[in-house]
Amino acid sequence: MVKRLLVLLLTVFWAWVIGFEVFDYHINHFASAGENKADAIVVLTGGRNRLKEAVKLLNAQVADKLFISGVFKGTSLKELQNREDVEIFNSELVTLDKRSTNTVENAKETAEWIREHEIKSIYLVTSNYHMPRSMIEFRHYSPELTIIPYPVYSDRVAKIWWKNWHSFSLLVSEYNKFLYVWFFDGVLQ
Repeated sequence: MVKRLLVLLLTVFWAWVIGFEVFDYHINHFASAGENKADAIVVLTGGRNRLKEAVKLLNAQVADKLFISGVFKGTSLKELQNREDVEIFNSELVTLDKRSTNTVENAKETAEWIREHEIKSIYLVTSNYHMPRSMIEFRHYSPELTIIPYPVYSDRVAKIWWKNWHSFSLLVSEYNKFLYVWFFDGVLQ
């Protein structure tokens, strides 16, 4: 009995390790989005450079609307525009979501906004390590939506993550969250 348990634990451990390696490869090798047009851009706040990249897409006119999900309740569009790295050419194209506080809420609030505006396709802008879990959540709440991933690579996440405790713990945490969501939203659905 102890031997079987040990084999099971080792199997689960090695499956986790191999899965983590696949996850690490995937988050660093997204296909280029090119210059495809979409109905809207959705950016999930909370990560470095995400808003800046989403605004660049909007200003490049790859979509007609920008939904900024997870903005702090007291933040205004004017405050966002005053940031030195953000220059929004047309603020009428921007909607702020101040209700979302996590990825699940981002997906729910965005799904509601998507239905209201009859949106069929989006650029999803978030950190590269956050993209796999975000894609699952967004597909769960908006199954008919075409999602074009637009990952943002942070200079705060080391490419050689195993030598940097912050990067290692961030990626392990995100991978475990991804597994949870993949299992409950993907496998069990």
